[in-house]
Amino acid sequence: MGAFEHARLVRRAKLLAWGGNGWHFIEFAIAVGAGIAASSIALIGFGFDSLIESLAGFIIVWRFAAARSESETAERCAQQLVALSFFVLAAYVGIESVRTFFGAVHPETSWVGIGLAAFTAPTMPLMAKAKRRVGHAIGSSATVGEAGQNMICAYLSIALLVGLGLNALFGWWWADPAAAIVIAALAAREGVESWRGKQCDCC
Repeated sequence: MGAFEHARLVRRAKLLAWGGNGWHFIEFAIAVGAGIAASSIALIGFGFDSLIESLAGFIIVWRFAAARSESETAERCAQQLVALSFFVLAAYVGIESVRTFFGAVHPETSWVGIGLAAFTAPTMPLMAKAKRRVGHAIGSSATVGEAGQNMICAYLSIALLVGLGLNALFGWWWADPAAAIVIAALAAREGVESWRGKQCDCC
């Protein structure tokens, strides 16, 4: 790969990271607002998950700053920071799921939350695919790892959509924390793979 093509792909990686961060902040505001209104820990957790995910995006921007664009040490450091963000995400989602199971307050129906989840579930895999392609092209495991974060967001959106939908239709409030526990386990696995310098092929 020529220097010009590499520089173009690095710029693309940074643009994708910034674009993802912009959406995650919007997602955070909508999810937390809707979660507070509906007393939904799952929605509030989903919103704060978006902030955690934005950490991976800022790590990639840091990774490809001019002084570090060719540094293998920076690549490894970025890779480990992405892995740590996975672990934080897994711990947060797992704790919030358990709290929801045993909490006295159960979430109310949130059509705003359902709409948010329905929009995020199909769009995040597209973002992940683009980041994964660029990451492989420039040999950046950290960028591929950030793509995994977007897939976690998609999985969480599906779990949230199913949980909020079942709660809205049947009053099954426990459905979303049950699904979120599975997502927490997946996030932990992604963290282990990223820390080791590998990436699973789920995105």
